[in-house]
Amino acid sequence: MSTATTVMNPKHPAAPPPNPPVDFAALKLRQQATWATGDFAVVGTTLQVVGESLCEAVDLRAGERVLDVACGNGNAALAAARRFGKVSGLDFVPALLKAAQARAAAEGLELELTEGDAEKLPYGDGTFDVVLSTYGVMFTPDQERAARELARVCAKGGRIGLANWTPEGFIGELFKVIGAHVPPPAGVRSPALWGTESRLAELFGGAASRVDSARKHFVFRYASAEHFIDLFRRFYGPVSKAFSALDEQGQRSLEKDLGALIARFDVGGRGIAVPGEYLEVVVHRA
Repeated sequence: MSTATTVMNPKHPAAPPPNPPVDFAALKLRQQATWATGDFAVVGTTLQVVGESLCEAVDLRAGERVLDVACGNGNAALAAARRFGKVSGLDFVPALLKAAQARAAAEGLELELTEGDAEKLPYGDGTFDVVLSTYGVMFTPDQERAARELARVCAKGGRIGLANWTPEGFIGELFKVIGAHVPPPAGVRSPALWGTESRLAELFGGAASRVDSARKHFVFRYASAEHFIDLFRRFYGPVSKAFSALDEQGQRSLEKDLGALIARFDVGGRGIAVPGEYLEVVVHRA
């Protein structure tokens, strides 16, 4: 009986086993639960100016058909409705859609809101003149599929407007801090890649005649670092989930690291003022 012996060559080590395929369906359920934690609308409302800026960047015109993807509590959708667009919004968290509807009703604005998946938009090809997303679609687990869906529902000659946090900006760094305490799922690309020109070229290159981008800042203004951390811990899903996954010592460590991050970005003065860099993007649909 012969036996075979495998000899390992140290100059040519065995390749590591391939990563198992990502279960996007399971990951999406986890994300939905994360964003439903707390009340993102409390944080989201403070970002309203970003939706207003994005509508100006895409040169939104009255009467245009507009879709706000991963609309949350409606910042970009409401900004578009104020410019007399015919606006639809989609999100997978019902409570956020309810908050968006309440805001629209308070202002006498019309929104058509739908519970749905940004990676499987329930609209026909070329339905919208303008497709928007502010810090929303960038968090989809399957980035290529989400980008294809944005391009699919946007009419040829239309515009896709995005606001995406950059990797090196404050929120990009915040997610790195969280990841150091609670590692993200294996095999999933960082959402902050949507805040890089190179990744956007990969995602939209075949569907775009031109991609314009500008680096901008949203300034987080809070009474103190403690105020920021407390509010985000209670209301911002990813931070809330991270704290709940840690024991008491881990929570203290995360709180300390978040405080150090805020101190690094704070420009000083009364309270805190923390510029958060993001990429404002206009994809011109070919």
